[in-house]
Amino acid sequence: MTAAAAHGAIPLDAVDLAIASGLVVIAGLTSLALGTGLVGRLAVASVRTVLQLLLVGYVLEWVFGLDSAPAVMACLAFMLVVAGRTAVRRAERTFRGATWRAILTLTLTGLSTALTVTALVIRVEPWWDPQYLLPIIGMVLGNTLTGLSLSIDKLLEDLSERAALIESDLALGATRWEAGRDAVTGAVRRGMIPILNAMTVAGLVSLPGMMTGQILAGQRPLDAVLYQIVVMFMLAAASAMGATGVALFTWHRLFDARHQLRSERIRRR
Repeated sequence: MTAAAAHGAIPLDAVDLAIASGLVVIAGLTSLALGTGLVGRLAVASVRTVLQLLLVGYVLEWVFGLDSAPAVMACLAFMLVVAGRTAVRRAERTFRGATWRAILTLTLTGLSTALTVTALVIRVEPWWDPQYLLPIIGMVLGNTLTGLSLSIDKLLEDLSERAALIESDLALGATRWEAGRDAVTGAVRRGMIPILNAMTVAGLVSLPGMMTGQILAGQRPLDAVLYQIVVMFMLAAASAMGATGVALFTWHRLFDARHQLRSERIRRR
């Protein structure tokens, strides 16, 4: 057993982070040389990454120290709101009420999958143990919000560009579900693409985050693999339910009870 495996992950200090920042400088110089116009955005993103991760590190240490269910629930609520708003903002089109529908979808799908893993698979005691629940729900939300964004974007795009065809189907007697089903199906398919791609190359091209983190922390690779398999299945379920849920919520908002398409509710950013 190596010294790193025996004592966990090798700690890093400010000097190590300063050296690592040189990698971002290389990326910036490359962007500058190619004239991509992304240097400013890269700089802002880098600063935000440092500040946000340092902040969340201090917050998590505080929450872990409290070991309090209300504090964990407050963190969960904040994460759900931010994830829902981010999912909607990434889409090119939106509609009134999109944000709260995204938050509701993430709440239902994210909590159900995360709690299934913590309560039934890992069997955490208590179920709200922040050491397990917060990282797991963070992984779920981080992956699921991408699927939500793609699903919303695809559905609103289809309903906008195919409005005449859909209204023709409705005029010929199709129900709102019959007229909108293909658009909903396409949106769910689009939302599932990221997790399907990740599952396809897991272990062959990429070593996923939880697995890598546990190995660096000194866990046996096979133990880390078992956790990662659970995580991938959890993310697949959350992505599928999330993309489906937000597509159905969006469909219900844009087709009224009289089986009419309300495409005027869709707006570009």
